Amino acid sequence: MKENIHPKYYKTTATCACGAQYNIGSTKENLRVDICSACHPLFTGKQKLLDAEGRVSKFKKKYAGVKVKPIAKKKKVVKKKTAKK
Repeated sequence: MKENIHPKYYKTTATCACGAQYNIGSTKENLRVDICSACHPLFTGKQKLLDAEGRVSKFKKKYAGVKVKPIAKKKKVVKKKTAKK
């Protein structure tokens, strides 16, 4: 390996938001992560709801006072074909 071109490698701890800690090797010291295998729904089989309000109810609440204007339909103009001589 060439000298002085590689980043420094640390034995560090990765800490999850749920409180789980893992000893890992990294180029950064003291990592903090939002989700890990101890709290991820794929591994635990349990689903966490991050927001209490659903998307549809948020949309209805946001646009409750908005009135929609009706769209005016355009009349189609039919052109008559003229015979060429």
